[in-house]
Amino acid sequence: MTRLPPPPGDRAEALGWAQEHLSGLGWGPWVASDIPGGQQAADVALAAFDVAGYAAARNEVWPVARRGASGLSPYIRHGLLSLRRVWEHVGSGPATDVERFRDELLWQEYSRHLYARVGRATRRSLRYSVAEHGPPGGNPWVSEARCLDQAWGELQVRGWLPNQMRMWLASHWNVRSGMGWRDGEDLFFRYLLDGSRAANRTGWQWTVGALTGKPYGFSRWQVEKRAPGMCLECPLASACPIEQWPDEQSVSARTAIDPRLRRITDVADVTGPLQVSMVSTGTAPEAVWITAESLSDADPALAGHPDLPAVFVFDEPLLKRLRLSPLRLVFLAETLADLNRRRPVEVLIGDPAVEIGDRPVAATFAPVPGWRDRASRMRVVQTHPWPWLVVPDNGPATSFTAWVRGNGGVRKLVGRR
Repeated sequence: MTRLPPPPGDRAEALGWAQEHLSGLGWGPWVASDIPGGQQAADVALAAFDVAGYAAARNEVWPVARRGASGLSPYIRHGLLSLRRVWEHVGSGPATDVERFRDELLWQEYSRHLYARVGRATRRSLRYSVAEHGPPGGNPWVSEARCLDQAWGELQVRGWLPNQMRMWLASHWNVRSGMGWRDGEDLFFRYLLDGSRAANRTGWQWTVGALTGKPYGFSRWQVEKRAPGMCLECPLASACPIEQWPDEQSVSARTAIDPRLRRITDVADVTGPLQVSMVSTGTAPEAVWITAESLSDADPALAGHPDLPAVFVFDEPLLKRLRLSPLRLVFLAETLADLNRRRPVEVLIGDPAVEIGDRPVAATFAPVPGWRDRASRMRVVQTHPWPWLVVPDNGPATSFTAWVRGNGGVRKLVGRR
């Protein structure tokens, strides 16, 4: 067992801890985002978020003070804020703003449903044939164009972007520059604090037309609308490389799509257990295994075992392959340090199944292939349900609209559509 000391609570010290103990796993300079990790930071961010005005300001980019995006996604991605909690937090706001914001939460849930159904198949264009790799040509985001330079810079320094800037970069990468979308998605995933294969891939597939057949075009028009004044500061203002819309791109429907997009036969395999599942009634868990999917104090397994230590494993083989930005690793270190203030946290590094070994653990199910892979090689004696906002059913998930219309749980939740 390769055990590390728990990360220290001070942010500067947490950065030093990550650099010392995880130096072989990060790719790039060892810096921390200005977005702090941890339950306390998540609680503060949620309390400060007022949904009023969201519908009008959600897509604003520049100046930064104009932005209406909530900035909650890093905490949602790591389970520090559940979709249900955020959904309820905004309930008393103006109806138009609440509806628009909740649609974004439903998009997050749709992405999770889609990924839980087809998993690693999301590496391929799901419904329409769109270039996934190459051709080699460098990084089209490295540009003197102020809009591209600003977005690429924020991604590298903060590990977060408002959705409008994400669409700009994704569209410029694939629709205008002809680069394979999988390569751009991997680069996003390297930096984003909220990077998940579920939301990241679904967003890219929507933008490049792999889900809808309608690629999103990016031109100077969007910049002038969403970032007034940015073009005036641009050294390429008189020779704008995105002055016009990109050439119209036609995409063809795939001849065969994954049948799980339309219907699933084993719903329970997607949802995971809907109540606590005991693998061995005669064996009590000795610890709670937590993963990057669910790090909240309210994680069902943690909440169900307040007297047990939490165990987190930095998955060394996986992280060496992913080559994540240190921004993401430091965010995780800060989150573990924060949790360690309230209950013991054991931090290990290596293969989770090897490091935890035969130790009986409780865990919260996570709707991602990696969780299943690792849990199958571990002694998980008690599995707690994933906190779905909408429990998956066997209706269509071919698009967000089809999912909303076909999922009775969504219609009941929103009370319309």
